[in-house]
Amino acid sequence: MGMDMSQVKIPKRISTALIQSLSAGVVPRIGLEHIAVGRKEEIESLLGDLENVGAGGASFRFIVGRYGSGKSFLMQTLRNYAMERNYVVADVDLSPERRFTGTKGQGLATYRELLTNLSIKTRPDGGALTSILEKWIGAIQMEVMKDTGLRPQDNGFGEAVELKIFEAVNHMSGMVHGFDFANAVIAYWNGHRQADESQKAAALRWLRGEFATKTEAKAFLKVQMIIDDESWYDYLKLMAAFVAHIGYRGLIVFIDEGVNLYKISNSVARHSNYEKLLTMFNDTMQGKAQHLGILLGGTPQFVEDQRRGLYSYEALRSRLAESRFGQGGLRDLFGPIIRLQTLTHEEIFVLLKRLVEVHGQHYGYESRITDQEMLAFMQEVAGRMGADELLTPREVVRDFMGLLNILLQNPQISFSEVLYGPDFKLKAADQDPEQISQDDEYAEFTL
Repeated sequence: MGMDMSQVKIPKRISTALIQSLSAGVVPRIGLEHIAVGRKEEIESLLGDLENVGAGGASFRFIVGRYGSGKSFLMQTLRNYAMERNYVVADVDLSPERRFTGTKGQGLATYRELLTNLSIKTRPDGGALTSILEKWIGAIQMEVMKDTGLRPQDNGFGEAVELKIFEAVNHMSGMVHGFDFANAVIAYWNGHRQADESQKAAALRWLRGEFATKTEAKAFLKVQMIIDDESWYDYLKLMAAFVAHIGYRGLIVFIDEGVNLYKISNSVARHSNYEKLLTMFNDTMQGKAQHLGILLGGTPQFVEDQRRGLYSYEALRSRLAESRFGQGGLRDLFGPIIRLQTLTHEEIFVLLKRLVEVHGQHYGYESRITDQEMLAFMQEVAGRMGADELLTPREVVRDFMGLLNILLQNPQISFSEVLYGPDFKLKAADQDPEQISQDDEYAEFTL
């Protein structure tokens, strides 16, 4: 297959990120649109959620698929879509240190990670809280200048801005913990107005949940409370209301590796996490949250295991159990759970073609790989793994990138010499999938 060099030129920065990530079996942060295949119905359904959040609603979806099936890829794709459409996004991978609640502050650790990863279109790599506040203050100052004719150095200008800021945060003081949230935002504005960097830093520390005690926080700010393991989700709701009020469409939160909750061995601790999850789910379903979307990624056993999964917690099972009509091949993409089917062989074939194009563009060569050779590669991977249904995008992609790299560096050898040669090891076939323990599976990144 010759490559059409007239197609969309991918910037070097993006093709580098794509090639490095895919070769390592990791989901790239950028450039996903160049290699995305399938998932059209799922994406359309989730984009419907975005619209609801933008209109002031809330949503909560579980993205369920086995390791390597494309959960993280889908979530990352949606994250990029959301930023493009003027949403604030935040993402976190759960781990033993980051849960929904825990005796060692694991819930607060999740909140802190979300705030660290807060991103907007102009700050896609996290750390966007300062940018959001500065942009908002700038917009309010422009508004005051337009409405009053006052200039920043004029008497009364600061007071007029303050009035607008109080208007903006006032609607939040009726929400749970809204008064303290509003005070922290006002403290940031005062720091901005007085060029007091320590005041601004204290307000940011508070908003990020970094004060250890109320006493410590009170020394810097007029607040009664601090964000802690118990209250962090309320502050996430406040952040969603705040960003929506200042001009963004809402806050979309991506939580991956839900399997970590399933893996909590202490049943009381696991139950507490499921209880917190139920609170968040109910809040979004009952309209107690506005402008907030949550996506939680996990494996089928995380959801369905009757002993330790979400289905072991009756209140969640009754809410999440799918309609008996949604069986026998029919799919319900409006329910809380979106199950990812494995990609068809046709879709994987299209994916390989795109990888050939990205690789060729990046390294500046015309690919000689034929359609027949790509089909042979797919058969070889499926054959070595023992069963067709074990063909997951991550495994195929990682192996194929390895093969492309070898061919580029050894132009004297042919595709089939590499594929059938003794030195080419398919990573996907290194282990018998039946022997992979849950822990080993979990330790891999999910593409």
